[in-house]
Amino acid sequence: MKLFTYSHSSATHRVRIALNYKGIQYESICLKMDDDYLHTPDYLKMNPQGMVPALLDDKADVMLTQSMAIIEYLEEKYPERPLLPPLGDIAGRARVRKLAQIIASDVHPLNCYRVFHYLRDHLDASFEKRTEWFHHWALEGYIALERALTETEGTGTYCHGDSPTIADIVLVASVHRAMAAGTDLTPFPNIRRIYRTCMTLAAFQAAAPETQPDAA
Repeated sequence: MKLFTYSHSSATHRVRIALNYKGIQYESICLKMDDDYLHTPDYLKMNPQGMVPALLDDKADVMLTQSMAIIEYLEEKYPERPLLPPLGDIAGRARVRKLAQIIASDVHPLNCYRVFHYLRDHLDASFEKRTEWFHHWALEGYIALERALTETEGTGTYCHGDSPTIADIVLVASVHRAMAAGTDLTPFPNIRRIYRTCMTLAAFQAAAPETQPDAA
């Protein structure tokens, strides 16, 4: 396995957690978000969006992009240490995906690096305004996620039950970045508790941005 990664990419952070949790050996190919290689014909052939992450499964001759698709691929190919409830638990599997998508689909697309670069380069938004933007959309998502964790059945030690799922992976990657940006997480006790619990696990610790070879 080869993972095209950037230490501070939240989407790549998710994939690193999943690979670690499942015990899959992989090689990190570190790229910065402004790396010219992302826009070369060779890379665009692998990832037409010119972004990270991308995962190359050498043995299967499979190249994948988009973090959620990569994680689902890993879940199906390596079912040991599952990140979804059992196949028979249709409602549980849907709940995990719902919790994950609150952040992955509705928050992260508004708070990713290319959006910040556009705000800076094309709309002349100051650093303070870009930070305000980040906090606003992060908090909108966390309000919804906290409500779902509190008011719907299924929450346990983790987002769903007593073992980590895809929802926990997405939560941790998002919260890690929010904490770095100074977002106030005081109103979200379940989110903070689950983050702390996940961060006691070696798989989550080893995936943290500050532990990566390209961390700066």
